[in-house]
Amino acid sequence: MSVAGVQNGRTTALCRGGATDPLCRSKRRADTRAHSKQWPARIALITVLIAAGLTACNPENPSAPVTIDGSSTVYPLSKAMAEAFGKTNPGVKFQVDFSGTGGGFKRLCAGRVDIVGASRPITSIEDAECAAQHIEYIELPIAFDTLTLVVNPKNTFADCLSVNELRRMWEPAAEGTVATWRDIRLSFPADPLMLFSPGKDSGTFDYFTLAVVGTEGKSRSDITMSEDDTVIRQGVAANPSAIGYLGYSYYQGSREQLKLVSVDNGQGCVAPSTQTVIDATYEPLSRPLFIYINAAAAGRADIAAFTRFYLSPESQPYVAKSGYVPLPPAALAVQTTRFEKEAKGSAFGGRTVLGMNLNFFNTSEEERISAELVQ
Repeated sequence: MSVAGVQNGRTTALCRGGATDPLCRSKRRADTRAHSKQWPARIALITVLIAAGLTACNPENPSAPVTIDGSSTVYPLSKAMAEAFGKTNPGVKFQVDFSGTGGGFKRLCAGRVDIVGASRPITSIEDAECAAQHIEYIELPIAFDTLTLVVNPKNTFADCLSVNELRRMWEPAAEGTVATWRDIRLSFPADPLMLFSPGKDSGTFDYFTLAVVGTEGKSRSDITMSEDDTVIRQGVAANPSAIGYLGYSYYQGSREQLKLVSVDNGQGCVAPSTQTVIDATYEPLSRPLFIYINAAAAGRADIAAFTRFYLSPESQPYVAKSGYVPLPPAALAVQTTRFEKEAKGSAFGGRTVLGMNLNFFNTSEEERISAELVQ
């Protein structure tokens, strides 16, 4: 008598007569056919799992994007570099954003970003915050920028301003007293003075206040401030009495909406340009730009390859196209060597240095910068 069992919701006859039982032979053939039909699906699943495992382990196909934050000035350049690198390395994904140089360093010291763009060196306070969180970094100069003063195109009188006039315009003591253009120069009209500035998390703000006002971070507060240079650009473009300052890249993209203002540091009026950076005449508003690599992330193959690309001679057309001045080949070679040797920490001793030029980063930059700090 047969015995009935239940499998997968169906009643199935279980054979008891051994190998010679016709019922058993029939059931074995049916089981074999059923198992053979399942093997293609199992093989496909195993193949997918193996491929996924290899992808996760392969540094050429990273699972996490390369995160970049920090300076709004460096942002257009890092974005261009990421897009160019991604064309030949489609497996590498990027997340590029900006929160200001200070905001980027906060994320770096919290271990929440791989690369930070900076328009000034890291400060001693920021360096201490990173040290407290056991975060190390590699500091790499990447280009020079000409910090640029802009007015509305309807402004027909402000073609050149002296450093002293800029100081009188932006210093804390000007608040409530310097309210019109005539307060800057008697030949100017008595139009209201509208000031647009980067925000306090911006490295551009830090550099400008040091170079013009004389103290880093000190400025009048009755102004419009933003870490987004687009806000400054749009504000000046919309107000005939406005003046603002930003990275040259943002002026370059809005030549029809903005008018450039030359700067007189006592040696005559000089406009920002590649040539005035090369001959070091656009002072004190010519400055280096940096990227800071989280040392813990520098060992990732994708980040290491991207950093080498960033510093390569082949990528320098992207620097010029973004509106900045490339470093000389010798300086790029020095910085590449610093990265390969994982030279951690800052060469600036926690301070911003004025008066640097393209040759500062060719060789022995630590000694050069130390000498400038003493001076």
